[in-house]
Amino acid sequence: MVEQTLMQPVLNINSGEKTDKAKKYLEQARIFHERYLIRKDNSDLQDAITNYIDAVKYDPTIPETYYRLATLMWEQGQISINTAIDQCKTAVSLAPNNMNAHMYTGFFMQMAENYPEAIDELKSAVKTGKLKSARPRLVLSQAFLQKINSGSVNAGDYLNFLYYFLSGSVMLAWDKPLLKMIYKKMSDDISVFTYSTVGHFLEKFKLFDKAENIYKQAVLGTQHSQLFYDKIGDLALKNDEVDLCADCYRKVLESNPLNREVLVKLAVVLQTYFPENTAEAIECYERLLQFDMDTASIYYELGHLYLRKEDKINSVSAFKLALERDTENPYYNNSLAFAYAKAELFDDAIEYYQKAISLNPDNEWTSIVCQALGTIYAEEKGNMQAAVATYQAGIILDPMNYELYISLGDTYMAEYDLDNAIKAYCDAIIVQPDNYRGYSKAGIALYEKDYVEEALVAYHKSVELNPENALAQNNLGIVYLEGLMDAEEALEYFEEAINLDPSYTLAYFNAGRASQEMGFTNDAANYYQMAIDLNKDSQELDEEDIQQRLRSLFDV
Repeated sequence: MVEQTLMQPVLNINSGEKTDKAKKYLEQARIFHERYLIRKDNSDLQDAITNYIDAVKYDPTIPETYYRLATLMWEQGQISINTAIDQCKTAVSLAPNNMNAHMYTGFFMQMAENYPEAIDELKSAVKTGKLKSARPRLVLSQAFLQKINSGSVNAGDYLNFLYYFLSGSVMLAWDKPLLKMIYKKMSDDISVFTYSTVGHFLEKFKLFDKAENIYKQAVLGTQHSQLFYDKIGDLALKNDEVDLCADCYRKVLESNPLNREVLVKLAVVLQTYFPENTAEAIECYERLLQFDMDTASIYYELGHLYLRKEDKINSVSAFKLALERDTENPYYNNSLAFAYAKAELFDDAIEYYQKAISLNPDNEWTSIVCQALGTIYAEEKGNMQAAVATYQAGIILDPMNYELYISLGDTYMAEYDLDNAIKAYCDAIIVQPDNYRGYSKAGIALYEKDYVEEALVAYHKSVELNPENALAQNNLGIVYLEGLMDAEEALEYFEEAINLDPSYTLAYFNAGRASQEMGFTNDAANYYQMAIDLNKDSQELDEEDIQQRLRSLFDV
């Protein structure tokens, strides 16, 4: 495919124009190639490759284009080592006295471990280059060293390695292109060092705006925009400027899509601060998989992102892939169980929740997993005994887990085991005495047990802690209406529940009952009618019962 691309000449242009265009593209390619060597920007590499190819199309007789293009394309993985050798041989055939053509041919032969031919080519490069042969001498010394390390060695190889290494080092003084490149690299490094040092100094003194401005100047003033966009992104994240942070990381990746560190940063920022941008975060993690590093944790993060998208199948697959790479990880087991539960595969969920609990990396964390497993037993499998046992196991692990006591109480309530339900809710109150939910739930159990005064105390405390709780307001009204026969006091709480939740069907019905007890016929009728209207959607109550109560208001 590469050979076909290079062998497509441009037609309908005279030879002079072809030569001029080829030189123009070659010069552009050199510029981008040099910039790539200095700052390692992937866009420069692509531009260099494109211009080299165009140069070949307009004039296929320029040897430089072949060996330089082979170097870049091999570095990107676009061609094999053998194809690179063939391209360099083409350059040698076009210019037998070109030092660089022989040097690159020898270099790729060395990479292919064809040491005899590599050494011959590199010696040809040394002979052709004479006093300017520093680079081929150094490459030749590497070839002898690699041959020595491979085991196929003779006594002369050691001497040849030393000779070519020392002579190449001395002769660097005559290699003007290399010295020019070193000078440019040093100048750029000094600029980078200066900007980085000043910016870091300003950051130390919390002068973040000034540091950001310095880094922005560095983007324009050096060949390392990637480095400074990365710094601006880090600084923006510290200042909670998450939009700027994400944009800077994206700019780095535009230049170098293979910057793994920045890919990780962008993925985390997107996952944390841009929950709506799940697709881009998934793309980042999928690109990270190409590095074949930390794949278990990457699949783990992908699983959570798929869950956010409600993509149940892919979330299960991702967590399973994470678990295949780390089977004893409790967090991976827990997440896979959760994904199975979301997919309503409850038997599988139970299996992996049990595995996560058995691994128990931390008592507090494991108690939360116990709650999740207990909920599946109670709500999905109807196995109340297993649910109670699981909740109790979680409480043993973390006696301060409020939610476990609440869940345990709810399970006992579902079984109408009022004594144990009251005990569980009271235990919850002991753990968090300022949480209204425990009092509200205890109030229900106490009232069901006919402990009216105790229920009244529990509901009053719940309302005191959270006056916005419409359910507690309504239930408190029920205690007054049914337990203490105080319709007037009850009505106040029903009306407050309605104020808090205007769509609360049961509160309207109870307000109607209280009004009816007090003889407020019109008010009772209005409340009953509102309950009938709302009940058409909520279906909370028996509509016939409400209708009968409404009709009874006007019976003579």
